[in-house]
Amino acid sequence: MTQAPTGHRITVEPGTTHVRVLRNGVLIAESRRPLLLRETGFPVRYYLPPEDVRTELLTRSGTHSHCPFKGDADYWSLPDAPDLVWAYPEPKAQVAQIKDHFCFYETEVVED
Repeated sequence: MTQAPTGHRITVEPGTTHVRVLRNGVLIAESRRPLLLRETGFPVRYYLPPEDVRTELLTRSGTHSHCPFKGDADYWSLPDAPDLVWAYPEPKAQVAQIKDHFCFYETEVVED
């Protein structure tokens, strides 16, 4: 867990939630073993193992962003969805578990 002086908190824990990502009817990712990242002021984000993402459908974009708590992120796109997904290739030590896991803006929780 990371806690900044302002009360900002991040936790990462393994999950068993069944999540998937569909785009225009195409399954992009599906996992029953996401990492759940909870961060102050943000919804729960599901970080999916690369084995559960159809990376062959994605193209690395030139976009990068910086989070003072997680590190530098790289982005991937679909032809009709720029910067659809991101990952942290070298995350900060406090969130090292998310290394190379993919996170999508829109992830569907599947009720089994």
